[in-house]
Amino acid sequence: MFGISWAEFLVILLVAVLVIPARMWPDVARFLAGAVTFVRKIIWKITDASEQIRQQIDLEKPIDDLIRTTTSDVLDGISEPLKELRQNKPKAVARIVTRKKAPDKKTRGAKK
Repeated sequence: MFGISWAEFLVILLVAVLVIPARMWPDVARFLAGAVTFVRKIIWKITDASEQIRQQIDLEKPIDDLIRTTTSDVLDGISEPLKELRQNKPKAVARIVTRKKAPDKKTRGAKK
């Protein structure tokens, strides 16, 4: 219980009995009951919130997997043509280089 052993708890209880007068015990008991009730309510709220978060995460896992697989499928679909383009690049570059340049507009009608 809160990292306190039973022996330590008994010592604290014994000191409390000796220090606190008898007429104050009902007030002390009410205070301790209220403190325990407050702590229990907080623990239940934290537990409930953590359970809701866990359920939300479990609901989002399939969506994350769907997004991940869809993204990888799209990227694979793009990367395959790019790989082929990179492999065929020398042929495409050779075709571009062998094309004749069109004469400039200035030199078309100019006489030498």
